[in-house]
Amino acid sequence: MVYKVIGLMSGSSLDGLDIVHVKLEEVRGKWTYEILTGECLPYSDEWVARLRHAADSSTRDFLKLHTAYGRYLGEQINEFITKYNLGHHVHFISSHGHTVFHEPENSTTCQIGDGAAIAAICGLPVISDLRAMDVALGGQGAPIVPIGDRLLFGGYDYLLNIGGIANITIQGDSPLAFDICPANQILNALAEQERQQMDKGGVMAAQGNLLIDVLDELNDGAYYRLQPPKSLSNEAARDLVFPKLLESEHNTYDLLHTATRHIAEQVAEAIKKNPNGKGQSTLLATGGGAFNTFLIAQIQELLTPYNVTVIVPDANVVKYKEALVMALIGALRWREEVNVLSSVTGASRDSVGGALWLG
Repeated sequence: MVYKVIGLMSGSSLDGLDIVHVKLEEVRGKWTYEILTGECLPYSDEWVARLRHAADSSTRDFLKLHTAYGRYLGEQINEFITKYNLGHHVHFISSHGHTVFHEPENSTTCQIGDGAAIAAICGLPVISDLRAMDVALGGQGAPIVPIGDRLLFGGYDYLLNIGGIANITIQGDSPLAFDICPANQILNALAEQERQQMDKGGVMAAQGNLLIDVLDELNDGAYYRLQPPKSLSNEAARDLVFPKLLESEHNTYDLLHTATRHIAEQVAEAIKKNPNGKGQSTLLATGGGAFNTFLIAQIQELLTPYNVTVIVPDANVVKYKEALVMALIGALRWREEVNVLSSVTGASRDSVGGALWLG
């Protein structure tokens, strides 16, 4: 079977909406993909502010935002379809939404972006609320990408996504996956102190010096002592590192260097604690942080003793892998097949996640 799907992803770094049109094909249980076209649509300052502060809204305003953001997503999809002449070339839409509240310990998670609003505006079937079923079954609701890692990227031993939060998948008969640490969201916040949206390529970090005391304090976070399955909400990620860095009087370049090293050390620690027993292994690095050459070099330096080679794929896979996997999760939901793995989330069973809205 062939499915042409639009996948949507909005991450915690708030750099924009990833929208991708992909071709997914399943033949005798084997899946292949082709990224036909994709874009990252930057958020306006207004949308950044609304999404960043959504969790602090009143119930009334929160519900209105949920609907408004769904309508915004629908409008962006329609423009995307028109721009790339995709009329009659989309079977359905799979939307992750934007996470604004995540407390799996209280069986609660919320990704805003009303699926009904998207379906009404686009006139296409929409699959949304991809994490809710897993959380209802006692899982972390994250990461949900490992099903895509298994079906689309099975040739790699480790899969690292460096977004606002870094997360990893460790392949195997029972895959293990978890959020590692805050990543781009803290690097971007520090870069903003120098009036830059990001530390492009890690240039500023490379010019800084390592602050050993700050690094030790960062690495001492209680979250890092937890065993998987585990996940970080945006709020928990900020609480973990923001005060130690953003309230510091040290030079921004030194803080960027130290934060980058912290991310690299936590990635290395995750692999050190979860060896796969192979003599040589490969790690696929994607997400915006994969373009940070200084960060990738730091990670490779720390993984070389473990015989792990870091591979950065072509730019489309780096940028759109998560949106691609959201499309796959939608396709599996459409087929009523398992799309969230309990071995990585800690849920009571594997599940078929996602609400279907018929446009």
